[in-house]
Amino acid sequence: MRIAALRGRETLEVEEAPVPSIEPDEVLVRVVASGVCASELEPWLTGPPVGEVRYPGHEVSGVVVEIGAEVTVPAVGDRVGVWVTERGFAEYVAVRAAYCFPAGDGRLDEALAEPIACSVNALEAADVRLGDDVVIIGAGFMGNLVQKLAALRGPRHLIVADARADALERAVRLGATRTVDVTKESLPEVVRSLTGGRGADITFECTGTQRALTVCGDTTRMSGTITIVGFHQGADRTIPLAYWNWMAFRVVNAHFRDVAVIMRGMSVGMRLLAGGVLSMDGLVSHRFPLEEINTAFATLREKPDGFVKAVVTFPEP
Repeated sequence: MRIAALRGRETLEVEEAPVPSIEPDEVLVRVVASGVCASELEPWLTGPPVGEVRYPGHEVSGVVVEIGAEVTVPAVGDRVGVWVTERGFAEYVAVRAAYCFPAGDGRLDEALAEPIACSVNALEAADVRLGDDVVIIGAGFMGNLVQKLAALRGPRHLIVADARADALERAVRLGATRTVDVTKESLPEVVRSLTGGRGADITFECTGTQRALTVCGDTTRMSGTITIVGFHQGADRTIPLAYWNWMAFRVVNAHFRDVAVIMRGMSVGMRLLAGGVLSMDGLVSHRFPLEEINTAFATLREKPDGFVKAVVTFPEP
C-alpha cells in the first residue's frame, strides 16, 4: 500500500509499505479520506528530528474490508469514521473495532469523526444552555463545527468573529445571529451592545492565536466561561491572570486526552452526522490525492479565499 512519511521540512514522501495485519479485536479499514489537521501543520513546517521519520494522519474515514476473530461490529463493508493517532495518510489502517463508528450514507470524505468529536466534547465541556449568549472567535473549520453544534443548544445570540470576509459570509450561512469583522469593528464593544453591557456567557477561542486568547477576557461576562478550542503552537501565550482571576472566569481546556472521553465524543458526533442532525456540507473545501499531500498542507498554511478544510482522498478500487 501507499503511505505518506514525513522525512524533512515540508517534505512528506509517498512510500510503499505492507498492508497492516490486524489483531483479533481490530479491523482493517480501506481509507477513503484523511483530513489535514492544523495540529499537524507545525510538524510539517519544521520536519521531524534529524534521523527520524514520522507518519502523520489521524482524521480517517473509510470502509471496513477485514475483521478480527473477536469482532462482531462493525462488519465487512461498513462505512465508518475511525480514531487513529498516526499513519492515517495511507491506503489502509488497522484500528480497534471499538474505535470505529457508523458514518451513515453521506459523503465519506466529510465523515471526519475525530474533529467532530473534538467539537462535541468542547460543547459539552462548555455546557452551552438555552438562551445563552455565545461568542465564537475564529470561523475556520473548527469554529464552523462549534458554531453548528452550539446552534443545536438554542443560544440567544450566536456571535462569530473573524478577519476574513469569506469566513464571515460562511458563518452567516451557518446561522450566526451577528458576525464581526475584527479588522473593522471591536468585538468586545459589539458583544456589550448586544448583551446590555453584560458580556457573553460563553466564549469559544477557535484560532490558536495570542490575539484571540487576549480578547476572550474582554468579551466574556463575570463568572462566564472561556473555552479554548484553538490549538496553540509555537511561542508561549500570556493572559492577564489577575484580571481573569478577579472576573472569576471558568476556563475550559477543550483538548482531551482521555480515550473514553474521545470515544464518547466520536459516538455522539457520528450519531448526529449519520442521523442528519449535523451537516458537514461545504466544510470540506479542498480535496487532494495522496501524491499532492504537500500541496494540501501548503494550502492549509496559506488559507486561500474559500478555504475551510483540506482532505487527502483515495480512489475507490
